[in-house]
Amino acid sequence: SAIRHFTEKDCKVISMPATATAEEILALNTDGVVIGDGPGDPMENQAIIAEIKKMLGKKPVYGVGLGHQLIALASGAKTQKQKYGHRGGNQPVKCVKCGKVYISTQNHGYEVVSDSVTQGKISFFNVNDNSCEGIDYEEWNVFTTQFAPEACGIAYVEKPLYNTFFAMMEKEKENA
Repeated sequence: SAIRHFTEKDCKVISMPATATAEEILALNTDGVVIGDGPGDPMENQAIIAEIKKMLGKKPVYGVGLGHQLIALASGAKTQKQKYGHRGGNQPVKCVKCGKVYISTQNHGYEVVSDSVTQGKISFFNVNDNSCEGIDYEEWNVFTTQFAPEACGIAYVEKPLYNTFFAMMEKEKENA
């Protein structure tokens, strides 16, 4: 579904392995970078976190799921194991900007510690436990969500999040 959104906007999608370096990714001269989801403890990915640090502020970046957590760690925030984790298709997330609550599908056991976020601003939080569900890093042209937009199953949250990323890439091209 995510790839469909990009190809509908005539984006060329290039998939890179988690072992790709920032230099390899930036050398592709893409309009933007999506750091996707994956399993496990985000703190076990120190090499990836180091590479993400090198990319912040160089290209528009959207981090999803584990990507959200890795970008938070790269910006100096902390993560922790959740007591129960977020599992299933009934996780309510609230948008700080508009105040709307969306039901999202999630499957993760770690979270970004809200109090440790010093770079960027929390943009979404989980209504059940107040955990951080998204961060906007305007100074770097980066934003993240713990949940995948297409997993919400509702176009009115899915499309605006992707459209935000498309707008970031357009703005970057105009400023180049």
